[in-house]
Order: sequence, then C-alpha cells, then structure tokens
Amino acid sequence: MSALAKKEKLSTIASAKPAGKVVPFSGRQVAKIDVRRMGAAALRNVVPPVVVLALILLVWQVLCSSPQASLPSPHVVWTEAYDLIAYPFFNYGSQDIGLGWRVLVSLQRVAYGFGLAAIAGVIVGAIIGQSVWAMRGLDPIFQVLRTVPPLAWLPLSLAAFQDSNPSAIFVIFITSIWPVIINTAVGVRNIPQDYRNVAQVLRLNQFEFFFKIMLPSAAPYIFTGLRIGVGLSWLAIVAAEMLTGGVGIGFFIWDAWNSSRLPDIIVALAYIGVVGFALDKLVSALGKIITRGASAN
Repeated sequence: MSALAKKEKLSTIASAKPAGKVVPFSGRQVAKIDVRRMGAAALRNVVPPVVVLALILLVWQVLCSSPQASLPSPHVVWTEAYDLIAYPFFNYGSQDIGLGWRVLVSLQRVAYGFGLAAIAGVIVGAIIGQSVWAMRGLDPIFQVLRTVPPLAWLPLSLAAFQDSNPSAIFVIFITSIWPVIINTAVGVRNIPQDYRNVAQVLRLNQFEFFFKIMLPSAAPYIFTGLRIGVGLSWLAIVAAEMLTGGVGIGFFIWDAWNSSRLPDIIVALAYIGVVGFALDKLVSALGKIITRGASAN
C-alpha cells in the first residue's frame, strides 16, 4: 500500500463517528412522574362513587323535601347538624362532645377487643389446623357459637363483669374471634407438604415452625379472617354501646333517637360507615404489605 493510500485510510478512521452514544454519568437518577396516568387512575377511582353519591343525595332530597316526609332531607341534615359535621372535636362537657371524640372512644374499645381476638384467634386456629382431633371436636362448637348475635352475649357479659366497659370489650372479642379462628385453621391445613418436610429436615421446634413456616404460609388466610373480624367488631361495639351507655358513637345514636334528633342520627351513621370503611382498608393494606400481595386460595 502506498504512503498516500495509508494517509487517506487513517484520515477516514479518524473522522468516523462512534456507533454508540456517550451518556454523561449522573450520580442520581430522577424518576419521572406520569401525571397523566395518575390523573386517569384518580378519575377512574373517584368520579364513579362521587357521581353515585350525588345521585343518591338528589333522589333523597326529592323524596324527603315535602313537609309530610318522615325523614329529614339532606338540606335539613346539613342545616340542623352543621356543628356535628364541621366541628367533630368540640368539647363542652362530659356528654356534650363532638362525634370525633365519640368515635375515638369506640375505637379504643374496638382496639382492645379486636386485638385480643386477633391474638387468641391466631393461636387457637393454629392449634386446630395442626390437630385433626381438635378440628373434629371444636369446629362444630365454633360453627354454632359464631351464629350467636352480638347483643345476645351482652347480658351474660354484664352479669360476669358488672361493668359496661369490659362487657362491651368482651362482646367485641366474642363476636370477632370466630372468623379469625376458622380462617387461620384453614390456612394452616393448606400449608404445602413440602414446607413441612423442610421443617422436619431442619429439625425445627414448634416455636420455630410456628414463626418461620406456619405464619408466613397462612398469612393470606389469617388476614382474610382479620378483615371479616374487624368489620364484625365495629358492628358489635355500636350495638353494645346503645345498651351499655357511655360516650361512644353507639350511645350517641340511641340518645339522639330518644331526643328525636334524626339529623344527628344520620350524621352519626355517616361517621360509622366512613370509619368502618377505613378500618377495612387499613387491615387490607397491612395484609398486602405483610403477605406481599399473596391471596388466599
């Protein structure tokens, strides 16, 4: 190759552009937020219930706007119960308090009763799920007891505890424990045999098997029972407080009925529904985090 040809070849290689694109290094990657997708998701989840709620309020207003109507219209509820809606945490005395404080008192009782039911239900359900004889002996009894209405337990609890507060907590406990026991037992019985074989190979004791194998495997079933149980506990406390008194949301409804304050009752029902919905979503979100999205089969 001549010197002129070598020179032309070198100049061609030097002027050629690299095939890859050089990207400057950035120490921190900035995540892009898809505002359009988030807005579309918000519209899908928010707009339908808002539209349905608006239609319900419209129909309610039309049906109850006449003077002969036995129930107050939404406009009357807003006018007469405005303080309960706008100021949920006012405190003017022992019984003259906002619905926010009353809900907190009821939630405190639910926390005690449902917490005890969750702990006892998981332990008893695990024992029943592990033992065929315990399942055969106790399952029929549990199936009978779980059909007893919450208020049917109240006279016995009042006779046993001689106080309204522990009686209400016991009613919550005895009402919400059954779905926790039953679902935990089903979850334990559905643990794959491979997991049990691994536990035998590793020679895990009962406590290690409970925390490392049983609880993670049965967690979806356990949280299904907890979701049902927390809903039943909220229903039970409202019913129990109507008869035991105190400052809870249930007694407020009964006292408002005796005073013929129907708008106050409607506002309290809205509070109960929102709090119950929040409790269900809270337990559901906690279950998704712990079980990493797994569901019971």
